[in-house]
Amino acid sequence: MVRASRDPPDVLMLATFRRGLNTWPARLFFLLLAGAFVLWGIGDWARNFARGGAPVSVAGRKIELPELQEEYRRALAQASRATGQADPSAELRRAVAMQTVGQLVTQAALDGQAHDLGLAAPDTALREAVYAMPAFHTKDGKFDRATMDAVLRNNGMSEQHFLDLLRRDLLQQQILQAVAAGAAGSGTMAHEVFAFQHEQRIADAVDIPIAAAPEPPAPTQKQLERWWANHPDRYSTPEYRKIKAIVLAPETVAKDVQVSEDDLKAEWEQRKGEFNTPERRSVDVLLAPDEAKAEALAKAWRAGADWTAMQAEAAKAGATPVELTDATQREFPAPELGAAVFAAPEGTVPPPVKSALGWHVLKVTKITPGHAQTFEQARDALHARVVADKAADLIYDRANRLDNLLSAGSTLETLPGDVGVAAVSGTLDAEGMTPAGTPAPIPGPAVLRTALVKAAFDAKQGDPPRLIQAPNAPDGAQSFFAVTVDAIEPPKPRPFADVAAAVRKDWTLDARRHEQEVVAAGILTAVKDGKTLAEAAGKLPVHRLPPATRTGANDGVPPQLVGPLFALKKGEPTMVETPEGFIVAVLTAIEEPDPGKDPIGYAEVRDALARAVGSDMQQIYASAVRDRAEPRIDPHVVDSLATPGE
Repeated sequence: MVRASRDPPDVLMLATFRRGLNTWPARLFFLLLAGAFVLWGIGDWARNFARGGAPVSVAGRKIELPELQEEYRRALAQASRATGQADPSAELRRAVAMQTVGQLVTQAALDGQAHDLGLAAPDTALREAVYAMPAFHTKDGKFDRATMDAVLRNNGMSEQHFLDLLRRDLLQQQILQAVAAGAAGSGTMAHEVFAFQHEQRIADAVDIPIAAAPEPPAPTQKQLERWWANHPDRYSTPEYRKIKAIVLAPETVAKDVQVSEDDLKAEWEQRKGEFNTPERRSVDVLLAPDEAKAEALAKAWRAGADWTAMQAEAAKAGATPVELTDATQREFPAPELGAAVFAAPEGTVPPPVKSALGWHVLKVTKITPGHAQTFEQARDALHARVVADKAADLIYDRANRLDNLLSAGSTLETLPGDVGVAAVSGTLDAEGMTPAGTPAPIPGPAVLRTALVKAAFDAKQGDPPRLIQAPNAPDGAQSFFAVTVDAIEPPKPRPFADVAAAVRKDWTLDARRHEQEVVAAGILTAVKDGKTLAEAAGKLPVHRLPPATRTGANDGVPPQLVGPLFALKKGEPTMVETPEGFIVAVLTAIEEPDPGKDPIGYAEVRDALARAVGSDMQQIYASAVRDRAEPRIDPHVVDSLATPGE
């Protein structure tokens, strides 16, 4: 939620990283939110409390209210987006407040422990960690300062604050990684988990598709009207809401952005590497153990042998065939190989090349030329990027101004025309569709549209407008909106005459479904009474399903059947419904996995258990450090954080 201007300006700068939790910085930021529940717990941290002074003190450090409020606002924004609550509930606010206090207490305790142990995170380690973050890399995998600045700006974080967080994380990881080092799960547990995950169940099955059911007798008018009356939700209009809304997005403020020639040239200097497409080559390679075998393979290849024949020759010579597709020179596993590939004409077999991997015999099969754009060719793209960057900066100032106006009692109709918003009004349903069946014309990215419609259906008629931050768009762009509900039109049944065709279709489909359900139930009963599945199925074909596991993709096995299969004993039948019809299956075999035949899968299970044990050890250690630090917490601090306006 966007707050009034009495809060710091960066209140509005709350967003997740554009790639979600799979990026390094996002994991770091989310750790601050999830730490209390996932790793540290909140347990009984509030058993002591401060009497005067700072609201929280731990390990000789005082945590003042502004720091608590800043971290709480960041965590609340994260939680709001994760739960889809544009207007966080009181329960969510309180839970996030408890998390915030809990994680700051634990961090402070671990900071004290790092200090007592004499640990340090030198600037060189900090710099290496920053350079290694994929979120700060360009498309060619290189660290880019401008990208870093944009990511931090989009997340409302100053560089110094980010570096402080990172340094703290590096110090704490030194402790926690040492605690978890050497952790291992028991062999018995690894075998049990491996068996659970990789056990296979095989079944014979009979399909009873709804589409194969005979045409039922034509329904009477009375039957159709009864069906219509018994299923009002199917044949009613949706709830519609008449709304007014304003949208503040990069698109709406872009018209106010001025771009100079100097801006474009500066952007070009920072980004020109992104406008160069490197040459790519596809190549077939044979990795031979020695020069003599490599020369023999090259000779055979030059004589006209095709790739299939060369793979056979490679097997005889103890060589390994490899196909590399559309790779840049830097992407080849050995520099010598990359240089040879990019020096060879297409379709030729150059002399074998030696690298640390062995002897390479190669043939270039495809060349995709690179392309370098000039400044003039890239002008439009550069202009768009400069506009987007400046709009991202401008949008926060506009959002703060809008928040002030709405908090002071302004309505959407009385907002000034120079704040850069787009105004929309109209009637829509919970899916964002108008009564005419077309998408409501809401500007901005799709995530904003979804959030705005949800907020409109969460609001009550007559509620005053509030500025709400929408989730980040896939490209990291941020946007805001405010919405009011002027009228609510509840659902109402459509007349039978208007939906008669749909009623007849649905009634017929249900009749066919019921017919096939009776058939499937009869087969199931017959098997339970002692018949084989083939005997019970009669003329219906019986087929063997592929092996199914509890955790695999199980291609060819309906997902509705997987759970029941693992609840059966060998020879027992089951019946499930699928979108297409019904299936009666009999479990025919249970295959126990052998770790010796799948050493990689078993090693993955063993490693996962080791990580889980290590995580438990870290949790126990962190809890002990926190308790030993004797945190003192004002019992009212959670309420002060969780109560809006405090």
